Amino acid sequence: MVVTGRAALLVALGVPVVALWPRHGTWIAWLVLVVLASLVDARLAADPRRIVVRRRVPASVRLTEPATSELTLTNTSGRRLTGIVRDAWQPSAGATENRHQVTLPEGESVRLRTPLLATRRGDRLADRVTIRSLGPAGLAGRQASHEVPARLRVLPEFASRKHLPSRLARLRELDGRAAVQVRGQGTEFDSLREYVIGDDVRSIDWRATARRSEVVVRTWRPERDRRVLILLDTARTSALRVGDAPRLDASIEAALLLTALASHAGDRVELVAFDRRVRSRVVGSHGARLMPALAEALATVEPELTETDWVGATAVIQERLSQRALVVLLTAIEPSAVESGLLEAVARLDHQVLVASVRDPEVDALREGRADAHAVFDAAAAERGELERAAVVVRLRQRGAEVVDALPEDLAPRLADAYLALKAAGKL
Repeated sequence: MVVTGRAALLVALGVPVVALWPRHGTWIAWLVLVVLASLVDARLAADPRRIVVRRRVPASVRLTEPATSELTLTNTSGRRLTGIVRDAWQPSAGATENRHQVTLPEGESVRLRTPLLATRRGDRLADRVTIRSLGPAGLAGRQASHEVPARLRVLPEFASRKHLPSRLARLRELDGRAAVQVRGQGTEFDSLREYVIGDDVRSIDWRATARRSEVVVRTWRPERDRRVLILLDTARTSALRVGDAPRLDASIEAALLLTALASHAGDRVELVAFDRRVRSRVVGSHGARLMPALAEALATVEPELTETDWVGATAVIQERLSQRALVVLLTAIEPSAVESGLLEAVARLDHQVLVASVRDPEVDALREGRADAHAVFDAAAAERGELERAAVVVRLRQRGAEVVDALPEDLAPRLADAYLALKAAGKL
């Protein structure tokens, strides 16, 4: 049984009665009267255990987009239900207005809608539905909780898609340039044109030349069906909060933008989330199925408090790639990378490697501090860390890797620009 404020008010109303007849018996009699009235009122309330509850939620929603949890209550208690219904969710689901006043006659149904605005990626789980049924007088009632499981999958926001139109325009410019005049494996025939001095004589098309009065050559363009493998590092360095979100979230945004751009370029994209083992992977998806599959796979990826096994990561990459491809490593460029084996992994990969890392803006702010002695020491430490990071970048480039080191909001467009630069240079 639950007691409401009306019962407490009824007890308070007994004070004047006790003042008129100041005896212990008067006070006890009044309390007994209130208790009996509350018991009767609770007994007359609808049985909340006999309320049938169903919950319906969307299968998935993108982060920052609203969703709705819909409860359907059917009253089979035989009495009129008057009370409060609480649709409970874990806090990160953002169910702020989840208490509903309900008046439901016997045998009827009602729908209650709870707005959701999740604050984190992943699976947001529903808790119990609690029904508090009050009696006709509102003095007391009965309460019961129903287990109605539900799951809302919150996909990555993909805020970086705002950069996609401009990068697609640049990609079309690359495709519209004069075809690359090379011959050999790994190229696609583009068109025929008149021979000019300096052309490779091996590119002359003798059959077409015989049909014309001039010498013509074949022109070629880079293959579109290239392989791009994105390895997302989910080890402990990805858990570092950069701004309001973990470093991993910025890497996910970069992976989504690069995948969208590369798929428009005709490349085959795969993704592996890895630390000491594979946490998630997307392989074999193409066309319109690729981006939904990628968002679904990345929704539940969380940082793991462990070191990255770069030997194992190299094995996973070599297992997936039999020909030269673009390997994108979304990881942290830290001095500890030398000890963890990142440099050796890059050296062992017989592919075009692109390493992308998130910079911490707080470190840049510390480097500018000169207000007092403590700020100067902090600035010196930040400057030392930056020099060590720069040394790691130099060593990565010495091993043939391209490096992108950018702030969280700049990582995705900078990585897309690096991909386009490799395309323009004919390295893909």
